[in-house]
Amino acid sequence: MNKPITSIPEKTMNALQAWEWPGNIRELENFIERSVILTHGSVLVVQLGEMRSIAHDEECSDETLRGVEREHILSALRESRGKIGGLKGAAERLGLKRTTLQSKLKQLGIDPRPPESSPR
Repeated sequence: MNKPITSIPEKTMNALQAWEWPGNIRELENFIERSVILTHGSVLVVQLGEMRSIAHDEECSDETLRGVEREHILSALRESRGKIGGLKGAAERLGLKRTTLQSKLKQLGIDPRPPESSPR
């Protein structure tokens, strides 16, 4: 991400280590990557409330999880200006292979192309 993160607060590190990470290691990677993207400065800032909401939402429906995944992908596409693969593309930002992201785009009905401007 080309961000000089030099420290992680003790409270944050304790929370990250204590969390069971119900998904796989990719869930942790994506959480850290998102935190780095949202951090301004050299001290890592994480949204600990998101971890609590993940625990609270364990009983939520697949549709809700699908919506969260969709929003996360859309955010990465906005940040990469619609670029899917390559350096600084959405796939790299999400920690996914380009082909995996393309499958998810199709699955979630997301058109990665930015909307064209209206004719005058």
